[in-house]
Amino acid sequence: MFKKNALTSVCAAAATALVLSGCATPNENIKGKPSVYEDVSTTGAVGGVGIESQDVVAMTDQMMRDMLANPMLTGRSTSPRIIIDNEYIKNESTSVINTNMLTDRLRIELNRAANGRMIFVGRHFSDMVQKERDLKRDGAVDGGTIRQTAAQAGADFRLGGRISSLDAIDRNTGTQSRYSQITFEMVDLELGTIVWSGLYEMRKAARDNVVYR
Repeated sequence: MFKKNALTSVCAAAATALVLSGCATPNENIKGKPSVYEDVSTTGAVGGVGIESQDVVAMTDQMMRDMLANPMLTGRSTSPRIIIDNEYIKNESTSVINTNMLTDRLRIELNRAANGRMIFVGRHFSDMVQKERDLKRDGAVDGGTIRQTAAQAGADFRLGGRISSLDAIDRNTGTQSRYSQITFEMVDLELGTIVWSGLYEMRKAARDNVVYR
């Protein structure tokens, strides 16, 4: 009986060890590589033919300077109200890009630089504003310290745009080329006329194995 129990215990221990060794992976004890901060305005260690951080920075800086130099936007006696969001930015390209990254950076940097020459309407915050307005009108909270208005702010101009691309690939080498074109246009919200247009374009080539998310 003793020998049988001992043999059973040895077999169970061996089976357990085999299972544990099977669950282990060759890389589980390998230390990860520490993260490194990179300049967002330059090409990073990982790059491909898509729209990347340096492109977002470059194009929004270019568009901002161009808008500030346009007298129809910054030369008016009354500062125009402007909406800059991604509601009317269409991505028709093969690049994966969150268009909020473009419009958020453009709006924020433009708001800083305009210094009151443009007034930016936060239409993407309209639900938040309306909830607070309702609380004030219902008497649930007081009227605040600014003022009360009959309605939320209307806008004079709104940004629209499109991202397009043209791709080519060399089947012999696997090299991929992509021409990207980003257009922004400021539209008069009464007449429908375009008072400003901006264009940013680039072409990249690489043996691309980068996945954009």
